[in-house]
Amino acid sequence: MFSVIPGAMLLTAALAATNAAATAPVYDVVVYGGTSSGVMAAVQARRMGKGAVIVCPDRHLGGLSSGGLGWTDTGDKSVIGGLAREFYHRVWRHYQEDAAWRWETRQEYGNQGQGTPAMDGEFRTMWIFEPHVAEQVFEDYVREYEIPVHRDEWLDRDNGVAKRDGRIEAITMRSGSTYRGRMFIDATYEGDLMATAGVSYHVGREANRLYGETLNGVQTAHAVHHQFDALVDPYVVPGNRDSGLLPRIHGDAPGVDGEGDHRVQAYCYRVCLTNVPENRVPFPKPDNYDPMQYELLGRYLDTGFREIFFTFSPLPNRKTDTNNRGAFSTDNIGMNYDYPEADYERRREILREHEDYQKGFFWFLANDPRVPEEVRAEISRWGLARDEFRDNGNWPHQIYVREARRMVGDFVMTERHLRRQTPTPRPIGMGSYNMDSHHTQRYVAYDDEGRAHARNEGDVQVHPGAPYPIDYGAILPKRAECENLLVPVCVSSSHIAFGSIRMEPVFMILGQSAATAAALALDDGVPVQALDYQRLAQRLREDGQVLAWKMDGRRHIDPDTLEGIVMDNPCAEIEGPWRISRSITPMVGVNYLHDDQPGSGACIARYRLPVPAPGRYEVRISFSANPNRATNAPVTVHHADGVAKIPVNQRASPPIKNAFLSLGVFAFEEEALVVIANEGADGHVIADAVQLLPIVAD
Repeated sequence: MFSVIPGAMLLTAALAATNAAATAPVYDVVVYGGTSSGVMAAVQARRMGKGAVIVCPDRHLGGLSSGGLGWTDTGDKSVIGGLAREFYHRVWRHYQEDAAWRWETRQEYGNQGQGTPAMDGEFRTMWIFEPHVAEQVFEDYVREYEIPVHRDEWLDRDNGVAKRDGRIEAITMRSGSTYRGRMFIDATYEGDLMATAGVSYHVGREANRLYGETLNGVQTAHAVHHQFDALVDPYVVPGNRDSGLLPRIHGDAPGVDGEGDHRVQAYCYRVCLTNVPENRVPFPKPDNYDPMQYELLGRYLDTGFREIFFTFSPLPNRKTDTNNRGAFSTDNIGMNYDYPEADYERRREILREHEDYQKGFFWFLANDPRVPEEVRAEISRWGLARDEFRDNGNWPHQIYVREARRMVGDFVMTERHLRRQTPTPRPIGMGSYNMDSHHTQRYVAYDDEGRAHARNEGDVQVHPGAPYPIDYGAILPKRAECENLLVPVCVSSSHIAFGSIRMEPVFMILGQSAATAAALALDDGVPVQALDYQRLAQRLREDGQVLAWKMDGRRHIDPDTLEGIVMDNPCAEIEGPWRISRSITPMVGVNYLHDDQPGSGACIARYRLPVPAPGRYEVRISFSANPNRATNAPVTVHHADGVAKIPVNQRASPPIKNAFLSLGVFAFEEEALVVIANEGADGHVIADAVQLLPIVAD
């Protein structure tokens, strides 16, 4: 049954909506998204005396931090400051109460964290926590700071952003509710406000050549983790290509390494499991359970595979943060490509498919007769935690959107910034985690004998070398596109750089920094792009944000602290298959160049150092010694009187501070050129830094 509304009534309704929008309160800062970043942005705005509101499609605050990701991807904790560190302090305070330990004692928990103790007593922080504890911390924040939260409000992505003269004036939800503001922050994982406002963005993986990267685009060669360790036939009838492919495998070629594509890394739910019988809910069987969806896993089991099928990262009270592990696990590889730009209805379909897949995965391992009995018996000891996600069938309310849209601003964070090969002039916070991409596709590969088998592609896990700064420009749209919007989650970043930035502590850091910039821009009456950076940096430091990482001077030597003229390897001109390494210390900066494998190809690094005045200079090079290094690494010094060829024994420790070796004193007119190569070397060659020290005449 339906009714027809006369035109006059439609006009009256439209006028009423317009009047309602005109009379809606004007907030200083409107935050769209109830993620951890969104909450921190609103809190910071209130701390700076601004009115703030959180408008979000979520019913629960905190995003992934309260949605199952309790095993925090911290990286280097020393660069987590400000409100982010305060959040983990509040978690620590909770677990100091005996009442917090219901299913085990504090002593039984064991204090295991991700490469660090879960409870850091010295700094009064706790990095590992149950989902409901995190959610309560976020709820405490909005209550204490009297921040209104409008939940279950979905942006009208067709006509819901009102802009004038390059500024957002109001956003309207599908419910008809309108929120006016002077500044807006898009803190969603999807970047819906950003996109609806007409801001440029990218979905998928860029080609390496676009930003001069090495780890972007298709990555079949790097995809060695979470990989099948045996040949598993991909066809419905083994060996019969005409029978078709098993589910969750595509028949196309994976693509050329380093080339861009539309694919995004896999999503999953970070499910909270327990083995406490009184608190355990047996794995539910989806109504549409289809064992063929897991036949590939069954065949993998047939090969004898018995490794861990998913992680059991321990949370307090005998619970887990369960994540993907292995070739066929909780990651729903290749089923999320539509999600970033899909409409709400299509997204719900994708979420339901992911939930059914993952529930079916657990049920398959725990119950299906296709699975060996010893595996079923072990997995059946576990189940969903009854006291988590109580209003959602004990299932997380937030899927792990590892990436969706990424803004394209005037400044784009890339692999080169993370590795400090390219300067980051306006830091507003720091990241430190691996450049981490989960798999993006599962395809048919062939071994040397032509046998078809399933293979995954996309996984990359490479450390940037040390903590790195994130530039203010990464959260700013282009000024011509919007002057009063900041984007602290879907930041301006390449795919592989986002793989490191995308950690919850970093999102909290960037949320606080975004709100700080919004408040200061309001005070100064300028677009966010025109804000004085030094003013911003000063306030960020006052509020506890960490904007720089101090090298310890022993393992990592800051080139800015060295005498004379110093050029570190990121500034050298390089040719050939050098790889970046940080395995052996000491080193200048955060990494050095390694020629990978002897005979893998000619590697050349040219260091061109301008000299302030003609004269004589001592030339030093740095390298980390090791028995597998060359005894005759060819180094060439081009100087005013000619060329000096000097073989360097890189197996012996450099005599100057265990880091530098002097090559001698040479005359230079305008420039010193030092070339380190590997031609004819009898071992690995390292290129780190070159130092020039002026010789003062007596």
